[in-house]
Amino acid sequence: MMVDWPKILGGVLVLAAITWVIVEIREDGARSIKDAIERQNNDAASKSDADRSDYDRCLDGGRVWDFGARKCRGAAPGRRD
Repeated sequence: MMVDWPKILGGVLVLAAITWVIVEIREDGARSIKDAIERQNNDAASKSDADRSDYDRCLDGGRVWDFGARKCRGAAPGRRD
């Protein structure tokens, strides 16, 4: 009985190609998810920096920061400007 090596080799090469394609697709998906999370983190950091700046300017102006509304309100109680 003779083994048909060309067919076996061809099958192995096809299987290797399919495996490579699957691995590439998975890596691309993981990379795109990672990039999306990184963009969200960067946006959150920028927003946090902006909010912190607004908060500091509010207090520096002698006003009161309303955390619920996320905005600056009138003068602090008991304070006369």
